[in-house]
Amino acid sequence: MTNTPWPHFSESELRCHCGCGRQDMDADFLLKLEALRMAYGKPMPVSSGYRCPAHNAATSTTGENGPHTTGQAIDILVAGEDAYRLVGLAIQYGFTGIGFSQKGPPEKRFIHLDTLTRADGYPRPTVWTY
Repeated sequence: MTNTPWPHFSESELRCHCGCGRQDMDADFLLKLEALRMAYGKPMPVSSGYRCPAHNAATSTTGENGPHTTGQAIDILVAGEDAYRLVGLAIQYGFTGIGFSQKGPPEKRFIHLDTLTRADGYPRPTVWTY
């Protein structure tokens, strides 16, 4: 736990994984995420938080302008019944983009959550699979 308004999420887990050290998560997004975490009542391990444009281009088909580069997206490691419950709560809490990656080993499965608004080619709210 930290002294931030989002005590269940650490700066290190929200940072870009490329080594650049950037952590430009949107404060309103993190407040919404913390409210979701409190309602969920269980840890929500982060597999990917903020991504700098270069790292996002290297790891995602969304290129340099993907959801994670806005600071309004996160991937949470979760599977099975817990994933089902988390998605239901995420919809209630106003998350507008929900991506499902539920194949492979349970410890690698995740749910993507974002709060992006409608843009050309990106309708919101929406769901997708990886």
